[in-house]
Amino acid sequence: MTRATVEYMAEIGTLQFKHSPGQERYEAYLLDEDGLPTERVGYVDYVAEVEQIVLTHTVVPERYAGQGIAGQLVKYVLDDVRASGKRIVPVCTYVRSYIKRHPEYADLAVPVPQ
Repeated sequence: MTRATVEYMAEIGTLQFKHSPGQERYEAYLLDEDGLPTERVGYVDYVAEVEQIVLTHTVVPERYAGQGIAGQLVKYVLDDVRASGKRIVPVCTYVRSYIKRHPEYADLAVPVPQ
């Protein structure tokens, strides 16, 4: 993958998105006034394969639900995967629904095996 971190302004403050390849996870952190991460407010787990990334789970704590964090995090993930030249297997139902709402990412998705 390509980008290490990116920042995004949200209703709750500034968010930082980070890829942690060793954990096979993308994470969203709330930043304090000094730009330092204070709290993890979401993550997307995945399994890396040779030519594709299996997106398995998206989590945002209940107190941050409905503030657009999951959508912005999934957008970051999909943009990062696109830049890597890989494709995704959207096992996570949130990722599948995001792609339905944002068809510009449909070309990245490989059908989920049944």
